[in-house]
Amino acid sequence: MMRRSLGNSGIEVSGIGMGCWAIGGPFHNDSGPSGWGEVDDDESTRTIHRALDLGVDFFDTADVYGAGHSERVLGRAVKGRRERVVIATKWGWTFEEDTKYAVGGNDTAAYVRQAVTASLERLGTDYIDLYQLHIGDVAVERAAELLGVLEELVAEGKIRAYGWSTDLPDRAEAWGRDGAHCAAIQHDFSVVHGSRREILEVCERYGLASINRGPLAMGLLTGKYTADTQVGAGDVRGSGVEWMTLFGKDGRPSPEHLARIEAVREILTSGGRTLAQGALGWLWGVSGSTVPIPGCRTVAQLEDNAGALEKGPLTADQVKEVEALVGA
Repeated sequence: MMRRSLGNSGIEVSGIGMGCWAIGGPFHNDSGPSGWGEVDDDESTRTIHRALDLGVDFFDTADVYGAGHSERVLGRAVKGRRERVVIATKWGWTFEEDTKYAVGGNDTAAYVRQAVTASLERLGTDYIDLYQLHIGDVAVERAAELLGVLEELVAEGKIRAYGWSTDLPDRAEAWGRDGAHCAAIQHDFSVVHGSRREILEVCERYGLASINRGPLAMGLLTGKYTADTQVGAGDVRGSGVEWMTLFGKDGRPSPEHLARIEAVREILTSGGRTLAQGALGWLWGVSGSTVPIPGCRTVAQLEDNAGALEKGPLTADQVKEVEALVGA
């Protein structure tokens, strides 16, 4: 079983984690849906249990996913198994749990303690392994003010380590340099963005884990989507928000990204891999710091992802060839 380290925290995790955004179910903000549509909590629980059966012990969620629902589902699923799992969650986006409405951001130091207390209650645990700032563009100077309270939470045993979910290299650099217990940066990284390595380079420089958000390009790298496929109502991929580049406003996949996937399909599916397994293998082949966290909400999706652990990383030559093809 492939194991990887969460930076210098002393925490080891399976080579992949399970992203828990989708199991949160529907929630929304002023721009429209923020979840992935309706979800079956019983199937979510079975999926988490199957992950543990297959050696996947790293679960990444956020308090805002499903307006608290993802944390509650995960907490119930791992009850009595807490010592077997590593839980990462995030804070920063405020929400109304009863209306499933995401209100806005709160990047104050005072809010950190309020948020961590609420997450501990929803997760049914007395500590969080990795606590991550979820607002990616907080000003560097303001984010520096959060380090003091995070270090206090480490000293109190409420969190073991912390990190930042951001795609901005200067933000990653700031916490990698100044955060004594900063262990990871979570960033958007997949084979369709092969040349996007700035955050990874920061992680390698400071000994941080590179937690790969969107490693399957929001489903495109599963091979289940074509130019004619359209996501359902209530799915964030069809919301038309500015950052959604993988799918258009009509909920159909981006032709550009589909073309990139076709260009590298043969390499990714080498050695009997599925397309998704090859995409995960590419990330492992890029660096020893990467920990992809593909999202899933069914046992079948989890089993396909976990199957990549047996196949292992792509070779260095394959990694370079894929990147060249994607760039072209």
